[in-house]
Amino acid sequence: MTMDFQEQNISSHNFEQCTKCTVCTAYCPVTAVNALYPGPKQAGPDGERYRLKDPEFFEKALKFCLNCKRCEVACPSGVRIGDIILAARIAHTKERPSLRDTMLASTDLMGRTATICAPVVNVALALRPVKYLMDLTVGIDSHRRLPKYSSTKFTTWFRRNAAERQKEFSRQVAYFHGCYVNYNYPDLGIALVKLLNAAGTGVRLMEAERCCGVAKISNRLIDEARHDAEINIAAVRKALAEGCQAVVATGSTCCFTMRDEYPHILGIDNSDVRDSITMATAWLYRMIESGDVKLAFRKDFRLRLAYHTPCHMEKLGMANYSIGLLRMIPGVELTVLDSNCCGIAGTYGFKKENYETSQAIGSKLFRQIAEINPDFVTTDCETCKWQIEMSTPYKVKNPIEILAEAIDVEATAKLNRK
Repeated sequence: MTMDFQEQNISSHNFEQCTKCTVCTAYCPVTAVNALYPGPKQAGPDGERYRLKDPEFFEKALKFCLNCKRCEVACPSGVRIGDIILAARIAHTKERPSLRDTMLASTDLMGRTATICAPVVNVALALRPVKYLMDLTVGIDSHRRLPKYSSTKFTTWFRRNAAERQKEFSRQVAYFHGCYVNYNYPDLGIALVKLLNAAGTGVRLMEAERCCGVAKISNRLIDEARHDAEINIAAVRKALAEGCQAVVATGSTCCFTMRDEYPHILGIDNSDVRDSITMATAWLYRMIESGDVKLAFRKDFRLRLAYHTPCHMEKLGMANYSIGLLRMIPGVELTVLDSNCCGIAGTYGFKKENYETSQAIGSKLFRQIAEINPDFVTTDCETCKWQIEMSTPYKVKNPIEILAEAIDVEATAKLNRK
């Protein structure tokens, strides 16, 4: 990446607003467990001042950043510290992305390939010799449990089972399902369609949807990420122009990336559509609050849940919508977990050099979950789900799944029939 990339980001990343209070360092999950990382203030705003004179300043330390944005949430001056660090990594890291990093970033390619023979892929990736081989050859840690792939893509299920019915609804939203729902866990997308249809809302898929790009951004495949982002934003504009009320996501990082990383990191102007890209739980909560949607719940539904706020959900400021919806369910006993990073940070925790740091960061969260001993953990982030399920004995569900299980479908549909 040329220096032009860094130059175009210096002014927009407002590092001069840093007052050196170091609250970001106190909130940084990496600094607490990795002595090699100087902290977000030093690697971010302080480092940027030095990098203007010497581009290599703190170059090696930049790779330890999770890009969790907790520093930005904590910053009283609104400095985009995580963006400063990420832009510096992209601009100044000399090595080209490795084979491993390219593989981890190529979520659509890997997903399309793996779903063709998902049962074989899933068995192979769980075998200890295969995991050791991947550890030795490409640097994916052998302790990491790899996500399973589905034999049927969500888009295939939707086309066969749901697409025609969506035309019955006058109110429509577009669904950005993301790679996880499409290739790994179609059940979440199916749950969203069930829930929104019962709520009197049709769901449509966007044309030519690509991965949100977060994995490519994190692994410095910026040209590829920008290409995919341009396709996604064009699809968002088309869906809204054709009458969709909003573009909703069930993954917090997908939503965050499209709203904030596209303009801040990729230089793509989304100002005309940004506010229309939102979490499905946020859209649904607002519709209920306005009286446009009503939910009826099963009388026999009982669950003890622990809600984990993903870091990007906290940055979005949308966790309260998911929490609010869960609290509407009469049979749910909900505990909101302390604000802690789970440690996986997308592809970060898959890498051999980051595995111990990843697990150390998540240890507080894992201990609190064990102390509460819920029936399920619930969260809006798929990689948080992978990390928690690998590191604890508890299963994890998205709030949309919980709501879809908890509603009385016929009674809800009757309440919302017009």
